[in-house]
Amino acid sequence: MDRASASELSLANHLALVACRRGHATAHLINELMRVVYLGWFLQRAGYGTCPAEQFKIAEYAVEATLARAHECGEWHLPDETIVDFETLLGLYDSQLASAPLHEVLAAERRLKAFLAGGASSPISVTA
Repeated sequence: MDRASASELSLANHLALVACRRGHATAHLINELMRVVYLGWFLQRAGYGTCPAEQFKIAEYAVEATLARAHECGEWHLPDETIVDFETLLGLYDSQLASAPLHEVLAAERRLKAFLAGGASSPISVTA
């Protein structure tokens, strides 16, 4: 991935987190953050990163809780205590985009599409 594209993607992801942190989240922004979490997981499994699996699960659970709260009362807001986890995972994804070859990024994209098309509840295993 060229540097300009990676920077543009990084900026969009970080702005999504800022909006979510300030209570201006939307379904689209929450989904984009979850996309980063899953792509980061797949890239880490390919050898690009060393974040604990639990950190990915914290982010995943936070998104699930946010979606449930939004369904119940219309409030779109990530739990404050999880923001640091998202910041860490966004930083990881930024470094992955800077270091992983394009074919690995594309492979992670394919794995995400396969996961979304399948029936599994999560691609993240805390025993991995």
